Amino acid sequence: MLKSTGSLFRHNQLSTLGAINYIRNGGVAMTTTTTTTNNKRQLSTTQRMQVGKESNSFIQNLFLGKCNVSQVMPYPTALDEEQLEFVESLIDPFTKFMTEVNDPFKNDADAEIEPRTLEGLKEMGAFGLQVPVELDGLGLTNTQYARLVEIVGMNDLGVGIALGAHQSIGFKGILIQGTEEQKAKYLPKLATGEQFAAFCLTEPTSGSDAASIQTRAVKTDDGKAYILNGGKIWISNGGIAEIFTVFAKTKMTKEDGTEVDKVSAFIVERAFGGVTNGPPEQKMGIKCSNTAEVHFEDVRIPAENLIGLEGEGFKVAMNILNNGRFGMGAALSGTMKTMIMKATDHVTDRVQFGSKLHDFQGIKEKLARMSVLHYVTESMAYVLCASMDAGHKDYQLEAAVSKIFASEAAWTVADETLQILGGMGYMKDCGVERVVRDLRIFRIFEGTNDILRFFLTLTGVQFYGQNMGDVTKALKSPIANIPTLLSFGSGYVAKRASTKMGMSDNTDLNKLSHPTVADSAKLASKCIKSFGISVENMAMKYQKKFIGMQSHQTIMANAVIDIFGMVSVISRASDAQSKGHDSADNESAMANIWCQEAAKRVEDGLKTLEDPQFAQRVKWMGDISKDLVETQNIIPTHPLGF
Repeated sequence: MLKSTGSLFRHNQLSTLGAINYIRNGGVAMTTTTTTTNNKRQLSTTQRMQVGKESNSFIQNLFLGKCNVSQVMPYPTALDEEQLEFVESLIDPFTKFMTEVNDPFKNDADAEIEPRTLEGLKEMGAFGLQVPVELDGLGLTNTQYARLVEIVGMNDLGVGIALGAHQSIGFKGILIQGTEEQKAKYLPKLATGEQFAAFCLTEPTSGSDAASIQTRAVKTDDGKAYILNGGKIWISNGGIAEIFTVFAKTKMTKEDGTEVDKVSAFIVERAFGGVTNGPPEQKMGIKCSNTAEVHFEDVRIPAENLIGLEGEGFKVAMNILNNGRFGMGAALSGTMKTMIMKATDHVTDRVQFGSKLHDFQGIKEKLARMSVLHYVTESMAYVLCASMDAGHKDYQLEAAVSKIFASEAAWTVADETLQILGGMGYMKDCGVERVVRDLRIFRIFEGTNDILRFFLTLTGVQFYGQNMGDVTKALKSPIANIPTLLSFGSGYVAKRASTKMGMSDNTDLNKLSHPTVADSAKLASKCIKSFGISVENMAMKYQKKFIGMQSHQTIMANAVIDIFGMVSVISRASDAQSKGHDSADNESAMANIWCQEAAKRVEDGLKTLEDPQFAQRVKWMGDISKDLVETQNIIPTHPLGF
């Protein structure tokens, strides 16, 4: 469901480092062009094309300036009729339980989940939603899981964190990468809630820099076990878990005989001995979820409790985080629903200046914008779930976008709800202030949104370099390299020219869009092409320097988020129109509002990347920050001089 505070500051470290190393080692046209004949140049290009990575990921192709909507349009669903009926049958009991049995106010005040709530969740199978039925779970797909997550997100994010820390990441490594023996041994008790699980990666010296972990596992001389020593911080369920997924450094011997530290992943039982935890942390929000330090002292781990291969712990961690991140968008769309309905209820009855609040244009705009943000969040979330359920492997960028957008949109919607309710919203009894406190963590854990934006851009640029590096080099001398450009498609040069003139392609996006959102589809198509050109321009202009240009990376990431949002809502609105939903016209209106404003943001952002004044501002900000750090004092002189 939702995720663990134990992942505070974690992000796709492996993928980000891979992207950085690719660029440093010659990717993205970072190598020197040598003088060759046109034939040799064409042969080199053909060879590079053969090793280029292919993907149907919309976002990866976006970095190539391509509009591949095969995973987005028509609006996808991976559930058959039986699966739809099954998850629908769970909605009422889950909703009734979360609204009538669970008490979010008491959970928050007591800083723990009521025992009767925990027992009820166990009885409903909420601790093993995606565990196979034969291992005592419910066996839900990602889409089914997401639909139930919405209900939890609507009512109590703290409970959602406890459930998510357990199954979205706590035992997810066993579920998706464990051996059959590991699954049979651990999953039944975890699925029934007899045992809780926790995910242990973060340490005092390693937040976003997961490579700096100090916890170490030393293999015994007979090779039958590892001895684990170290400590983890901010671990959700850390004080109550019996089973831990722990990441530790292990010594590896390379082929040349030299030794190197690599991270490995292990299943650790509290029953092994040597596992202790600190007291529950006092947090701003999600108070009912248990968060604690976990310490390991000479813990003997059987060798068969290694997850995956020795030295591949980073890969395991990233697979867990990428696979588990999808639920956040669905959960937070549920939270947004609750906030929107609280605000709507208030403005319907509240009278000010002789009129109902909902009669004022300012309030109308607030409610509409909150609804648009929810629509984009939910549309992204279910595109992502369907892609995963359909078996697509390249979804990590879509998952990152969904997490970033959902956490920021939910914060905005909750803040606007509080603003609409005024003083009433600020009072504890209303419940909005608790949601605001709970929401703040979502922009920090499971990868801070700042770092996820860098990951998004650098990984996308890496994909561009794997596929289009020769084009970038050729564009430095386009006349001399026409054969290279033509080898990537006879329409390539025309494509760049049409983009410069503001033209859009008649892409599948345009063809599959309903007439009510046709103009928005054209805007999206134009944005896709413009973004692809900007990627090329950045690669040509900055080469390896781009790795450290985080201000530029953030602008590009924001454009990616806006464009993916555009395509998601265009697809969903078109689907609503084709099915004749009563909400179809309003859905098209929300899609058009988002697309018109998003297109303007994308256009302005891409222009900013080329603006010399932007480069100057980045330099000024660097100078200001440097002075602040060096002086350890506020920069301006006080207006009164003292």
